[in-house]
Amino acid sequence: MAENLKEAVLYKVLENAKVRCNLCNWRCVISEDSLGHCGVRKNIGGKLYSLNYHKLCSANPDPIEKKPLFHFLPGSKSFSIAAPGCNFQCDFCQNWQISQMTIEGSQIDGQAMAPAKIVDFAIKADCKSMAYTYTEPTVFMEFAADCGKIAKQKGLANVFVSNGFMTTEAIDFVSEWLDGINVDLKAFSEEYYKNICKAKLKPVLDTIEYIAHRTKIWMEVTTLIVPGQNDSDIELKQIAEFLVNTCGPDIPWHISRFYPQYKYSDTPPTPGATLQRAYDIAKAAGLRYVYIGNLRTMKGENTYCPRCEGLLIGREGFYVLKNRAERGYCPYCGEKIAGFWLKHPLNS
Repeated sequence: MAENLKEAVLYKVLENAKVRCNLCNWRCVISEDSLGHCGVRKNIGGKLYSLNYHKLCSANPDPIEKKPLFHFLPGSKSFSIAAPGCNFQCDFCQNWQISQMTIEGSQIDGQAMAPAKIVDFAIKADCKSMAYTYTEPTVFMEFAADCGKIAKQKGLANVFVSNGFMTTEAIDFVSEWLDGINVDLKAFSEEYYKNICKAKLKPVLDTIEYIAHRTKIWMEVTTLIVPGQNDSDIELKQIAEFLVNTCGPDIPWHISRFYPQYKYSDTPPTPGATLQRAYDIAKAAGLRYVYIGNLRTMKGENTYCPRCEGLLIGREGFYVLKNRAERGYCPYCGEKIAGFWLKHPLNS
């Protein structure tokens, strides 16, 4: 069996044929013939293998705004790929059919495809980047890395959409070819992470801090606001203040509307007033770029200059209607706008 699989990265061989996976912060110690927490990494004969390397389950071009990344080559397309599996078990997961495939169906389905061929598809689709998304990219790291390195050589950027549970070793591993990341900061309480995501908050906070201070990866953060769970003024203020104090006022924060999904099918969508309240709290805390997602609003998707308040990028849904900050400066007052723009060496 092992000869048809991809040996995993970032693991350590232990005594008694056990291995420790150092890819995410579960740091699973896996006995022979057993799986890690994610269900897609297996100890076979004292070596750790990826079970989803040849199991591509999604591949298509998306607007980069769908990730969401609003300060990363806005208006461009990103070729989005995924393989099954996740190291979280979020009760509201919108992609649960593939992220929880090993739990719900006890199987790993997908198609084998060469990384070079996928990059060629991205180029032919006029994409400016590759996105590793829909499931948790950390758990298909081997495939993401092989695609990402080729993409970088061909002039494409690379982005992750992640739950942020990766180890510092994993962040260092991707830092040479990963250009951007959107991290889901799902709440600001350990209880929420434990009960709803079957995970932990502290490692996610550590990841955000590490990326902000130890890498050059452009980062944006998303929080899905679930009614009655993480929508109190206190918790929203805690998230906003953490982002300002840890990353600075220029990090974009996407406040996203919840819709009934998976095991949370009976919870109503987030009221628009709640999202506006979160927006106001974030701005009051000092964040310069705050966005309302999954809900059409007059201004919640637009980018404005933090100095003169001129409209820089007008959006409707996932689409850019106008972009006056393509090279990272406000055309009205000259203010530098934080982000990954056309002037970046990779895209010049």
